[in-house]
Formats: sequence, C-alpha cells, structure tokens
Amino acid sequence: MKPYFLLLSLFLIPALACSTTGLAESLVSSGSVLYQDIFSNPQSGWGEFNSVPGIAGYKDGAYRIMVGQPDTNLWTHPGMNFASVRTEVSLMTPAGPLTNRMGLICRLKDEQNFYFFVISADGNFGIGKVKDGQAAWLSGEKMQLNDAILTGSQINRLRADCVDSTLSFYVNNTLVATVLDATFPNGDVGILAGTFEQPGADVYFDNFVAIKP
Repeated sequence: MKPYFLLLSLFLIPALACSTTGLAESLVSSGSVLYQDIFSNPQSGWGEFNSVPGIAGYKDGAYRIMVGQPDTNLWTHPGMNFASVRTEVSLMTPAGPLTNRMGLICRLKDEQNFYFFVISADGNFGIGKVKDGQAAWLSGEKMQLNDAILTGSQINRLRADCVDSTLSFYVNNTLVATVLDATFPNGDVGILAGTFEQPGADVYFDNFVAIKP
C-alpha cells in the first residue's frame, strides 16, 4: 500500500441533516448513546449519491459506498456536532480490491478538515487527518498490518475514540493505535470508503453508533 491518502476527493453532503450540540453531550452520562443508525430508514439523513466516481446510499438494510475510480474517497456524515465522542460501526466488503480504505470519521469541521480511522481488506490500518484538504497519517508513514483485522469479506467492528486530544482506534475490541492531536476540538462523525490504484472498493456499513466516552 502506498502512504498517500487523498489524490482525488469526492464527498457526500447529507440530504437531511440534523444537529446535536455540546449541550446535549453535557446532559448525559458516560456510556450514553448520543446518536445511532442501523440504516434501515433511507430518510435517516446520510444522503445518497450516484455518479461516475461511485455510488453511495441505503441498500439491503445497510449503507453502501462503492468507489468506481482509483485514488478516490467518498464519505458521508449525518450532521452532528460532538466534542469528545466514541463512534463504532460494523463494515464488510463483499467485492472489490483488498487494497482499499474503509472506516470512521470524527470531528469533521467541513469537507476539508477532519480525522479518519481506516482499515483495508488486506489487514492494514491507519489514523490520520485531513487539514485544509491535505491528508497526513498520524499513526505512521503509511497504513500498517495488524492481526486484529479480519481480511477479505469478513465483518469487522471498528471503534474510534476522540477524547480531548487523544485519538484511539480499536478493531474487533483490540486497541491498534493511539495518537495525540489537538487540531480539531469538535465536529461531525461519519463513514468513509476509498481506493488506491485499483478502483471498485465496495463497502457496506451497519450499526453505527456515537457514544459519550
């Protein structure tokens, strides 16, 4: 896998956006669910997209992102605003190249500024950020292998904790990396899929939840 993340960026704007502020976070205890979606309702707010770069939308009780071009990322987000948050999602890729990207987003300020937590179907992972449209890895110079990641078309459960300046990434209940970065104090959450040289990444996401750490 090459160490770059973004060459061509395509992104999704939710069709229906709701808003949750820091006040809601302060009114609930640690471990409380702040937001969740099982993607059974096509009107739940994640939007849909169908164009040359790829396809994204609700399908078979999940949310599907298929990226049809090389070196491209597609992501979507529901329109939330959290400071410290723990996000989780289950994902799998029934088709497409094993050298792909799929995962979670937190503290998305706008389409040019956010953190990302990704794995690939060949067993690699990485934590990084996009700042002013430029991507950089925070967990190393490139994605790294980890035995906690189930490869191929197997289902993986991802968890990303964004707590103050600490960013922690779990795969199937195993902590794979923790980094420190204080660039973005709050923002939206989301999901992402992307390609390297080979197009055709096809990822299904399910059981998304945001929890107060």
